[in-house]
Amino acid sequence: MTMPSTDINALDAADDLLVDAEAGSLLPPLQATPVRGAADRFLLGASLVLIAFNLRPVFSSASALLPEIRAELGLTTLGASLLTTLPVVCLGAFSPLAPRLAQRIGTERTLLGVVLLLALGTALRGFSSVPLLFIGTALAGACIAVGNVLLPGLVKRDFAGRAALMTGFYTMALCAGAASAAGLTLPIEHALSGSLEGALAVWALPALVVGLIWLPQVLRTGGQARRNGFHVKGLWRDRLAWQVTLFMGLQSALAYCVFGWLVPILRERGLDGVTAGAIVSLSVMVQAASCLIVPHIAVRGKDQRLINASLCGVAVIALLGLLFAPLSTVWLWALLQGIGQGGLIAAAMTTIVLRSRDPDVAAHLSGMAQCVGYLLAAIGPLIVGLIRGWTGSFSWCALLFVALGLGAAINGWKAGRAVEINVYAEKAP
Repeated sequence: MTMPSTDINALDAADDLLVDAEAGSLLPPLQATPVRGAADRFLLGASLVLIAFNLRPVFSSASALLPEIRAELGLTTLGASLLTTLPVVCLGAFSPLAPRLAQRIGTERTLLGVVLLLALGTALRGFSSVPLLFIGTALAGACIAVGNVLLPGLVKRDFAGRAALMTGFYTMALCAGAASAAGLTLPIEHALSGSLEGALAVWALPALVVGLIWLPQVLRTGGQARRNGFHVKGLWRDRLAWQVTLFMGLQSALAYCVFGWLVPILRERGLDGVTAGAIVSLSVMVQAASCLIVPHIAVRGKDQRLINASLCGVAVIALLGLLFAPLSTVWLWALLQGIGQGGLIAAAMTTIVLRSRDPDVAAHLSGMAQCVGYLLAAIGPLIVGLIRGWTGSFSWCALLFVALGLGAAINGWKAGRAVEINVYAEKAP
């Protein structure tokens, strides 16, 4: 095992490698798309950012209206738990499909299908039907899983010279989509005269529009992705790889508890729905800023043990504040929670990069962490709903948040050591 570099050159290397790692083993090298002129390049970059914006509203829009969904559709506590968990399960279950689709029909065509089917799935949630609500949520979750995998690779391919900048825009767009849905869904429902169906289905419109914007990129390229011919042996038996994966999964579980349940938690504490949505929106937007700052701090340290564990503590303490502190202070706790949670997301991705000796290992490790991590993360929102059903209160969720945070801190501390996983990428015969 070797010590990774921590000088200023490591920051640039980590910025570039982070994009590859997030794409996962999941993507082979891609042929560059010909871009003609500054206007076309701007349109391509804007299209990628707009696609990213559409990859999170499914989570927070349903959360903002969860009490109304339960009342109008007669959804049980278990049903509400499954509704918040289902898209997270899809993130892990369907991400392995992304490379196969990209290799078979091309990355641009796959992304077009993703945004159009995402629009369809989101629209299906606008019917007064429990089966269609779940079918639409599952379809949207599957599309988001594929988009999560493909987008970073396209950023690296088409904006290699500005990968860090574009990754920042991409991350901020993800957070902006989640924040917009959290803050605007309930006001939209009020503007539509209390139409639950319209407030859920309206988020299909941005996806449909970005599909039309993306269409010229599909028409411009007919290239297929190539297989990279590399494989990694022993990754799933490596202890450090599992520590990185568990760190990713447990911090993600905390994140999706926030996406799925923080609005209902705040509403049960006595806040009106619009205010609760605005608080969650603030927290998510702060996550975007934290995502941009933490990697630059993490790569300059001797190792990442302290920052990984500290961020877990900040995120959990802030969640406890949102559960129990006086309502007059919830804005402060939301701000703190955004700093901690956004920092954790970035720290987990940076840890993947720094524990890998080359881009191919990073890609495979990211694929493992994303697939297993999201499936593990789905447990968090499910248990929150079950605790609410069993106890009649969200207060006991504090034990879950502490357990998840403690597990993430332990694995983050171990994954933050300045060593690399002991596997190599080899050329396939």
